[in-house]
Amino acid sequence: MITDQDLVRKLRVQVAERLNEQRRRDQANGVPPMSAEDEREYARSLIVQVLEDHARYELAEGRTPPTPEDDAQIAGAIHSALFGVGRLQPLIDDPDVENIDINGCDQVFIQYGDGREERPGPVADNDEELVELIQVLAAHAGLTSRPFDSANPQLDLRLPDGSRLSAVMGVTSRPSVSIRRSRLGKVFLQDLVANGTMSADIASFLRAAVAARKNVMIAGATNSGKTTLLRALANEIQPHERLITVERSLELGLGEFKDLHPNVVAFEERLPNSEGVGQVSMADLVRRSLRMNPSRVIVGEVLGDEIVTMLNAMSQGNDGSLSTIHSNSSMEVFNRISTYAIQASERLPMEATQMLISGALDFVVFVRKHNDYQHGGTLSRYIESIREVTGWDGRVLSGEVFAPGPDGRAAAHAPIACMDELEHYGYQPLVHGRWA
Repeated sequence: MITDQDLVRKLRVQVAERLNEQRRRDQANGVPPMSAEDEREYARSLIVQVLEDHARYELAEGRTPPTPEDDAQIAGAIHSALFGVGRLQPLIDDPDVENIDINGCDQVFIQYGDGREERPGPVADNDEELVELIQVLAAHAGLTSRPFDSANPQLDLRLPDGSRLSAVMGVTSRPSVSIRRSRLGKVFLQDLVANGTMSADIASFLRAAVAARKNVMIAGATNSGKTTLLRALANEIQPHERLITVERSLELGLGEFKDLHPNVVAFEERLPNSEGVGQVSMADLVRRSLRMNPSRVIVGEVLGDEIVTMLNAMSQGNDGSLSTIHSNSSMEVFNRISTYAIQASERLPMEATQMLISGALDFVVFVRKHNDYQHGGTLSRYIESIREVTGWDGRVLSGEVFAPGPDGRAAAHAPIACMDELEHYGYQPLVHGRWA
């Protein structure tokens, strides 16, 4: 059966109206709001009621109502439209899909984890329906509802499965959506050794660096695996530690695994409302996190003026922080940070920023994404370089302790200044020597 999308839209509106009516009643009566799971279960019961009403209407009009099989498909489509991603749901549910790019409702491009690319059918009947789908998601994903309209043409949010969605409208000829699926949720360093992201020696080094509370910045291009590596490093942190995560849109989801991280507070940037008020910036949240008794502060992605606040926190005793940044090499990270710092309200000059970097960062880990187009587009991601920050002498002093080997993957290259400390936390180097 091909699901009648017009019917799905009509019935979804009815379910949404009944759901909102129940929310209003609960609020008026002082009843605590339903949990996300309770709301989903309540919506399922509303879907059954709406389908029964529809069947009675069809019979009264002398038409054949949907079969039980049809009802099951329609019910699934309504639930996906309310809480999932509509006709995108099958793509999201496919464990092999890695990226979904949509340039208008009927221009859909799928990239799989092995590098393959395909073009499935439309995900909506028209662009207006696509925008409506994104608006529904924006109203329910994240900590607060996020607008997506002509006045707010940009949107970033985390889908229920952990995938990251970015959408724009108005500034492009057609609405454009990119979804980056989170294929590895509960990921550990040994998993990344198994898939070739790093060697066992580097995994041992990173494990010790986290235990020794070293401040680590993960760098790389878009879709290079920075967030996956950040999750793996975070999962090396002991359960007794209190973690504060700061993100533009919730993505890390460390608090979802209570066995690993029972004490997590996840901060999400809040955008201004239509009157231009109510904004809570990343820099504000990083400052706030320092007052929340953190064992460690984890900044999901550094993209702006929050870098100054974060580096200050790192250099003032909040050791063991983790974050990611876009960069083309481990060395370029220092210039990228300086560029962000100049744009911040503090307007730090290059020299002051680099002094701050030298006192805050311990290691920069650079992840490379490589697509071998000569061999069928095979996609690989691996750690290419690890740079240790060692001091300041008019500029940031650093050394590449793991450098690209013959195959481009990081291998032991130079002595590590803090080797004694890392050995104390279990690092048993296969190759590295010591500083003289």
